[in-house]
Amino acid sequence: MRAQSSATAPSGIAVGGPTASTGGRSSGTLMAALGVVAFSLTFPATAWGLEGFGPWSLIAVRSILAAVIAGGCLLVLRVAFPDRRHWAGLAVVGAGVVLGFPLLTTLALQTSTTAHAAVVVGLLPLTTALFSALRIGTRPSRTFWLAALAGAAAVIAFTVQQSGGALTSADAYLFAALLVCAAGYTEGGRLARVMPGWHVIGWALVLCLPLTVPMAAVALSFEPVHLTAHSVTGLLWVAAGSQFLGLVVWYRGMAAIGIPKASQLQLAQPLLTLVWSVLLLGEHLTVAAPLTAAAVLVCIAVTQRARG
Repeated sequence: MRAQSSATAPSGIAVGGPTASTGGRSSGTLMAALGVVAFSLTFPATAWGLEGFGPWSLIAVRSILAAVIAGGCLLVLRVAFPDRRHWAGLAVVGAGVVLGFPLLTTLALQTSTTAHAAVVVGLLPLTTALFSALRIGTRPSRTFWLAALAGAAAVIAFTVQQSGGALTSADAYLFAALLVCAAGYTEGGRLARVMPGWHVIGWALVLCLPLTVPMAAVALSFEPVHLTAHSVTGLLWVAAGSQFLGLVVWYRGMAAIGIPKASQLQLAQPLLTLVWSVLLLGEHLTVAAPLTAAAVLVCIAVTQRARG
């Protein structure tokens, strides 16, 4: 593949407001909404996948399948290979989004309900905003920081209450997942200024293959596999739906309507996951789960408004 020119204009993400027609904005809103729906199904699909795969096998195989899909698209469309100066950033995206977040949340879901995980990970937009402030040097307002702290306090209180007064290993995995994913999202957002957003995740997936292929070989030799309709469906969804196609439509949506409006749609993701946990997994929600998710939603909405 050709080396990518540094003059390549970004086309996968829109930093400013939308410039497309009304029809384009409507299509972009639909695309972004489809991305949110895809992401909201990730935890239930992971729970299904764990019915037939061990956690390490599930993560490795899903990453390989997603990389095959992404690599095929990059090859067919003759996408230029990224400049060497972008490799370090892509490595951060791969470590955070391709490997770290899926692995840590999968380990957490061995002992945690998807509803509990959805509420905790609902803090991700705020965590990403904090990393963005540190990485890019933005200076959010005092209102932003107060709302961020309120959201964090709500999630911590929920976690401690649900865990009987002490954090569990699953909670530790989830909070660590927040940190690594926020780092990956922040670096991916920075790279999306110089290349289309789906190229970022596509190359990150491909560049992780030297790690995920040996990881799959070792994991599959130690962890038994029991193929069922649920486990196969879960694996295929987290690989194709969550880790690649969901990001494709998400970035296309942001390109059409802009980051602020797309971010508003993502506020519904934790609540959607709670719905899926009931419908697909038969989980019983405590009153605290939807109330905390709604509180976090309000806090994120305030931070979005405070950021302008």
